[in-house]
Amino acid sequence: MRVFLTGGTGLIGSRIVRRLLDRRDSPVLLTRSAARTRGKFPAEVEIIEGDPMRPGPWQGVLGECDAVINLVGEGINAKRWSDSFKKVLTESRTISSRNVVAALRDKPLASNGRPKVLVNASAVGYYGPHEDDEVDENTPPAGTFLGRLCADWEKEAFAALAAGVRVCTVRVGLVLDRNGGALGSMLPPFRWGLGGRLGSGKQWMSWIHHEDMMNLFLIPLDNPRASGAINGTSPNPVTNAEFTRVLGKVLNRPTWLPAPGWGLRMFLGEFAEAVLTGQRVMPRAALSLGYTFKFPTLELALRDVLA
Repeated sequence: MRVFLTGGTGLIGSRIVRRLLDRRDSPVLLTRSAARTRGKFPAEVEIIEGDPMRPGPWQGVLGECDAVINLVGEGINAKRWSDSFKKVLTESRTISSRNVVAALRDKPLASNGRPKVLVNASAVGYYGPHEDDEVDENTPPAGTFLGRLCADWEKEAFAALAAGVRVCTVRVGLVLDRNGGALGSMLPPFRWGLGGRLGSGKQWMSWIHHEDMMNLFLIPLDNPRASGAINGTSPNPVTNAEFTRVLGKVLNRPTWLPAPGWGLRMFLGEFAEAVLTGQRVMPRAALSLGYTFKFPTLELALRDVLA
């Protein structure tokens, strides 16, 4: 299968590219700089230069592929949330998805004559805060900034349905990967013995091991029953206090220094509310499709990631 990827040079995307090679699929990677990207991937990866925020020749290459995995989106905590940065966060997701869908509309069928599949990233911020209540793929989007952002993002992706393309959106949770992401930012203070809960510690953290995250993005490529939203989280979310305790245990470090909510609000601004609330997300769609999580519990996942 020839699979077109946007945002494939990031933390999740680069792992997916290598997994596709292991499966003997043919990944086609869109990048703004082919020269910088070429040396980071094996020669078997086809590199296409282009900007997903702008229409261009890359859309013709996408049209010749059997499936698309769209991961484009500015880092949610890359900067403090000003109005201008919120616009960047939104447009980096919606405009890139719109351009991907435009290319799929022109050629909605794969080489085998079946409908193509678009696997589009989204995020668990879709749900907003729900305290201790469980949420799943049927829970409506929140009225928060992140809720609206994710809903708009998914709306652009699901526009491909009108052309007959099968669409899945993977609502990504906290990905456990020592090479970066939220866990990569947590590790230095925890290793120095300066880790601790955030705020009250009662907020839920819906995490997932990077191996399971990759597998959930690939399910729609293999299973024609996969459509709609899929929560990219483990079936066992934990509170922030429990996450802190388990991470300290795995690292054999104390976790006595909490970060007060007022301090996080001062340092992070509006983004602090997402950190201090969280969601208790259940991956019911993945389980209904028969997926068995390789790392279902937090301690098992962290011990593997940090081995």
